[in-house]
Amino acid sequence: MDDLGTFGIYTFDFEHQPAGLMRESVRELEEQGWRAVWFPEVGGREAFTQAAVLLAATERLRVVNGIAQIWSHPAHSAHGAAALLADAYPGRHVLGLGFGGEPHPGVKPLTAMREYLDELDARKPAAPIRRILAAYGPKMLELARDRTAGAQTYHVNVEHTARARETLGPDAFLAVEHAVLFETDPAVARAVAREHLHTYLTTPYNIAKFRRLGYTEDDLARGGSDRIVDDLVFWGDLETVTGKLHRHVDAGADHVAVQVIGIEPGATARPFWRELGEALLR
Repeated sequence: MDDLGTFGIYTFDFEHQPAGLMRESVRELEEQGWRAVWFPEVGGREAFTQAAVLLAATERLRVVNGIAQIWSHPAHSAHGAAALLADAYPGRHVLGLGFGGEPHPGVKPLTAMREYLDELDARKPAAPIRRILAAYGPKMLELARDRTAGAQTYHVNVEHTARARETLGPDAFLAVEHAVLFETDPAVARAVAREHLHTYLTTPYNIAKFRRLGYTEDDLARGGSDRIVDDLVFWGDLETVTGKLHRHVDAGADHVAVQVIGIEPGATARPFWRELGEALLR
């Protein structure tokens, strides 16, 4: 998985953009030297269709589902789609899988993911399917280590990256998403960061994750303490932001997928991607 490079781009922007702008964006990323682009499946656009559009628009860029929700895609359908992308674009698609989609009350994430992987493994693709799991706790990280190429984490601190590396061992792939904001005024930066983090600080699954990382009730209350906000969103000037991103690499990440926040729906983070590319892709 070292072909993804040390840094990549993670973006929600494509959920709101017309196809033409998406194509322009990924072509520019490729021209700048970025080797990987990541996108989620949250706003209604189907994961594999979107991956196919991005792959078709580029020649070398790796495209990562980060993540495709398992309950939005029966295992046989996900297998068929991923196998076709692997055949059509050899080595350029990475299937990131995560616990999500239509709720299944009472079903444990670890059990659901293990059974999903069992179904995938019962089918033999013509071309290799590269896959990783969204994983945070030790058991899901172990499943990612044992059944896939590795793990992707999202909205975690540097300490979690070090813990994840210990669980994964030296060989499994570890990709870490991290949000960044180009704003040097602390009050403004933290206000934007709190707006971005609101969903994550108010949902039970994420709250449990943050508690395991040692954050207190005070850290989670009232939009988040300065401590947790600053840990989860790296803000400041270019030098400050990129310096903090390197901390994940130092802690054991193989790849850091950088998400620029503070972008209005329908707009583009491309100017900031250019700045990041100049600093991170040297």
